[in-house]
Amino acid sequence: MSGLVIPGGESTAFLKLLSRADMFEAIKRFCAVKPVFGTCAGCILLAKNVLPARQESLAVLDIDVQRNAYGRQTDSRVAVGEYVGSEIPLEMVLIRAPMIVRTGPDVEILARYLGAPTLVRQRNILAATFHPELSTDRRIHRFFYTMACQGIQRSAS
Repeated sequence: MSGLVIPGGESTAFLKLLSRADMFEAIKRFCAVKPVFGTCAGCILLAKNVLPARQESLAVLDIDVQRNAYGRQTDSRVAVGEYVGSEIPLEMVLIRAPMIVRTGPDVEILARYLGAPTLVRQRNILAATFHPELSTDRRIHRFFYTMACQGIQRSAS
């Protein structure tokens, strides 16, 4: 079993660290063949396009994200959204969260908040605009764990 979790934090700081450590291309290659889960800033790093000002990213997930779309740090909140295929609502901790404003045709929307996608999957890539690690709801963690156990792989494009 193998997979990678790219956590929340500050996406521009992650980019600087990845560049300094010369790991950007290695992680991009890993994303091409192994299960990867990005939360919040991790979602931003995985996205094909980052708005409002263009920012470098791994561009391995066919989505466009808007940084800090739900407001500043003081606007952070615990929200309840729809988890597709479940009647049980999903708790979402939004901290300066990005919003997914476009999904490509191969992207599956797994959860929504106020109509916007908050959890998406494209083959071996899973991304959340919220912080599931800050919730007691473990469904998202179990979902990614299953992906990692299955060793979902695809050939590099």
